[in-house]
Amino acid sequence: MSLPVALVLTAGLGTRLRPLTYLRAKAAVPVNGDTLARRVIRWLAGQGVRDQVLNLHYLPETIAASVGDGSDLQARVRYSWEQPVLGSAGGPRRALPLLVNRGRSTFIIVNGDTLTDVDVGAMVAFHAASGALVTMALIPNPRPEQYGGVRVSGGRVTGFTRAGAPGASYHFIGVQIAEDRVFAGLEDGLPAETVNDLYPRLIADDPASIAAFTCTAAFRDIGTASDYLSTSVELAALEGDRLTHGDRVEIAPSARTVRTAVWDDVSIGRDAELVECVVGDRARIPDGARYTRCAIVPADGRTARAGERIEGGLLIKPIE
Repeated sequence: MSLPVALVLTAGLGTRLRPLTYLRAKAAVPVNGDTLARRVIRWLAGQGVRDQVLNLHYLPETIAASVGDGSDLQARVRYSWEQPVLGSAGGPRRALPLLVNRGRSTFIIVNGDTLTDVDVGAMVAFHAASGALVTMALIPNPRPEQYGGVRVSGGRVTGFTRAGAPGASYHFIGVQIAEDRVFAGLEDGLPAETVNDLYPRLIADDPASIAAFTCTAAFRDIGTASDYLSTSVELAALEGDRLTHGDRVEIAPSARTVRTAVWDDVSIGRDAELVECVVGDRARIPDGARYTRCAIVPADGRTARAGERIEGGLLIKPIE
């Protein structure tokens, strides 16, 4: 079976991942030595989805520099540009000409900030058999106090709930199959959202419009600095530790890093100690510095926001 084109959503601002996203778009952050975007593209290509589109808005050069045309990942990557950022529904609307050419009406949507191993081919087949307009990949909600929920009945999505809502729910793991007509009626260039607007309207018009592909696929989140660090450390244990293997990294022999992710062009001085930290591009950690559970980036003239502080040319935010 030939699989449809995939749209990987990588245009977001990454506000919950600040200050790390002052330096890179979320999809360009390295996770145990490989950027999120490259991991998602490689995973899709390995499932046979070789034609992929990435939407771009925030710090687009950081994603494009990491991915290029995708050829080294056995994929064909094209880009859909957004100005302003168009959201989870407006983004697919803008990208439609790249997704449904050659007579195809079905395409795949993948969130660019989560990692999963869901069987995309099985999802596409399930979607075709369901007759639905959209099929969402769902797992039992692992943290209903943190994640909004998806209500399911009879194999169909019946609604969406906020985090902390009572009752059993499922969790959307960032992979969907969709028909072009879901988005074609939206005005190109206007921001629009799926779960918060478009999908509830689809359900109101036809309760069978969104199918639930319930499964037990893996799900790893990169939404916050804490999530990002946990996922990076977990993958380092599974894949081999590349947490400090960025380009042009200099770590003094007497320095100590523990469960710490180090990006590119970083130096860590003598007798410095970093425990469960993330050190962003171009940061210079001075001799003898001690940090625990902090995201650290160069201050570069920025003004500290709430929860951040600046010391010694570094902008620092605790990882909570």
